[in-house]
Amino acid sequence: MYTITNIYVLAAFGTIGGALFGFDISSMSAWIGADQYLDYFGSPDSNLQGGITASMSAGSFVGAVASGWLADGLGRRGALMIAACVWMVGAAVQCSAQNVAHLVAGRVVSGLAIGVTSSQVCVYLAELAPGRIRGRVVGIQQWAIEWGILIMYLISYGCARGMTGPEAFRVAWGVQGVPGAILLGALFFFPESPRWLAGKERWDECLDTLALLHAKGDRTDPTVLAEYDEVREAARIAAESRDVSFMGMFGKGGLEAHHVRRHGTDVAAAARWQRRHVLHRVHLPHGRHGRRRRALLVGDPVRHLPRDDGPGAAYIDRVPRRLLFLVGAAACMALHFAIAGLMADYGHPVPDIDGNANLRWELPGGGPAKGVIACSYIFVGVYGLTWAPAAWIYASEVFPLKYRAKGVGLSAATNWIFNFALAYFVAPAFTNIQWKTYIIFGVFCAAMFFHIFFTYPETAGRTLEEIDLVFETNTPPWRSNRLEPDAFQRRVEAVRHQKKEEEVEVGQMEHV
Repeated sequence: MYTITNIYVLAAFGTIGGALFGFDISSMSAWIGADQYLDYFGSPDSNLQGGITASMSAGSFVGAVASGWLADGLGRRGALMIAACVWMVGAAVQCSAQNVAHLVAGRVVSGLAIGVTSSQVCVYLAELAPGRIRGRVVGIQQWAIEWGILIMYLISYGCARGMTGPEAFRVAWGVQGVPGAILLGALFFFPESPRWLAGKERWDECLDTLALLHAKGDRTDPTVLAEYDEVREAARIAAESRDVSFMGMFGKGGLEAHHVRRHGTDVAAAARWQRRHVLHRVHLPHGRHGRRRRALLVGDPVRHLPRDDGPGAAYIDRVPRRLLFLVGAAACMALHFAIAGLMADYGHPVPDIDGNANLRWELPGGGPAKGVIACSYIFVGVYGLTWAPAAWIYASEVFPLKYRAKGVGLSAATNWIFNFALAYFVAPAFTNIQWKTYIIFGVFCAAMFFHIFFTYPETAGRTLEEIDLVFETNTPPWRSNRLEPDAFQRRVEAVRHQKKEEEVEVGQMEHV
């Protein structure tokens, strides 16, 4: 069977898993204000709508927890195949929804698939990609999420404008199954992760896959041999350690101290802090002559545009991961506080907006409103250039081979449980505490800045096996960029030198 070996083609198809997440985001946010949706499902209040929206994150939490076992048992590719099938089932259930409970069930099923793809696509691509371009390859997943949001939003917009009954959202939700089918078909032509093959002691297949990915099938290429030696050493270390369950990862008999530190670094920050983009609800009077006022979801227009993750892929491997995280945290903190200040100083409470009692804060038009909108757009740009791609990349890098699938699965599960809480919290928060919501987000961003500085070691440009050594040295994170940044290239040169010496010896023997 033909096997795709170009890493960028693999990333392009593999990150359809990210697009599924984007599809599901837009499949709800595009409809919550549409008459077809509100009439059919009885105009859900903020608490019920929060539960409907958050149900996907609940399913994703369960899927992410299970993803480690699936990926370790069936392979990275096998886990993604199962996720693609589950996604198509979820799309069918949502498409046929007869009531809120039916819709929630469909979103939970879809969430199961997203839990697997969100955690294991980045693991799979990280294990395929060379260290020098791993950031841009894995970072494509976040860009795919944004394109999924945009595509699904446009589909929903067209259906809402062209159809008057419930068939409008049914068609849009049914179309979600198409990218799942494309992903499933493409996976039959994907290679298995060479590091998973090494963990199963399938050494010939591991070497063949590395050769196909990095040297067009040449098993004697120095780069292939150097990476193969690294993978063998990592697999040997993994084989000597005991099996680790999720609970065991936190005990003395599980991960060693530096592995626990990895887990704390990844879960407590990359997962917990990442999802800071929210719906920014403000009200703007519309027009001067008594035209109908409208509620503007400042976050929504931005959420339906691809962020700057695409151009960001060009620099993601040239800029230290720590710098991206620190700059992103500081900038997002400032923007959240700025929005809170504008809303507090210039806004005022109202009983409702256009009869919607869930919206209780009005911000007059003009400078303050434009300031909030500008801050929201800048926030999305900053997030898209820093945390959006870097957090998923970092999560896929910091765990050693034996724990990578389970560790990233647990990291994603933590991410999804916070997503669930955030999705459920946002609507009531804007109803009850209005602008103070942004103070909470700003404080979280401030906390994450210090968390990153004191716990995040540098990983950019290193092979996955070299990152193991970064943690094992217990070097302070703010000094970790000094640890042998060119170690892998030196090993390649050593293999190349050894190969030349062997060729000289063979030539001398033939001459004799």
